[in-house]
Amino acid sequence: MIAAVFFGAWRLALLGVAAWCLYEFSLNPTVCRVMTRQGFACHEPVRGRLFACSAAHQRVKNDAVWRSFGLPNPFSRATSHDPNRDTGVVVYSPAVRARLAQNDRIVLTVAGVASVLAILVAVVGIVGS
Repeated sequence: MIAAVFFGAWRLALLGVAAWCLYEFSLNPTVCRVMTRQGFACHEPVRGRLFACSAAHQRVKNDAVWRSFGLPNPFSRATSHDPNRDTGVVVYSPAVRARLAQNDRIVLTVAGVASVLAILVAVVGIVGS
């Protein structure tokens, strides 16, 4: 980013923002954070804030990401209700949102907004060139 300011190259800054967003969404070492039936967040290690430790937890997390935009998950398969299901809700859900650290919410929001802005700036830059 410093090089982008020094050289006045917006494309270099755009590349830096895109790399940071990729790191936060896909490469950042973190924990799963899906709530278990016992009421605790899963602490299994994962890579990236958008990923979970198992297929069952990933389904719950995918549903929560879509729900955060106010939409149902269009890729979700209808499953029968299983009372012994290991997962319940993602820590992001409103009932337990306070358990997700505020800095995690801020980083995910900033990374999401930065991703959208990076795409818009790239499209406008390509069209305007």
